[in-house]
Amino acid sequence: MSDTPSDLKYIDTHQWVRVHADGTATVGITDFAQEQLGDVVYIGVPEVGETVTGGEEAGVAESVKSASDVFSPVTGEVIEINELLEDEPEKTNEDPYGDGWLFKVKLADEGELEGLMDAAAYAEHVAAAE
Repeated sequence: MSDTPSDLKYIDTHQWVRVHADGTATVGITDFAQEQLGDVVYIGVPEVGETVTGGEEAGVAESVKSASDVFSPVTGEVIEINELLEDEPEKTNEDPYGDGWLFKVKLADEGELEGLMDAAAYAEHVAAAE
């Protein structure tokens, strides 16, 4: 079973969001997603200042065996990207919920979080896919 932290929200395309008290949120791919991809060799993320839309494509993760679109769980302005991934995209494999995060956004609507899955619902979603 993949690691599924309980403090995060999830979407069915295997991305997570961690909301911070200041109205910002960090986005990444799940442990399940990185396992399915295999060894990640490239991560493409939106640029700082761009607006991402919840449920829509916001980047790409490429591995030695496939490429997968990365979707944003939330809508907002990108305020930071994980520059570490430019040289070390494998961080998404090694630590998908820590150093392997993808980008941070200033949330446009915190109410949007209510439509996302909690850890238990996401674990059920993953179990159904395995």
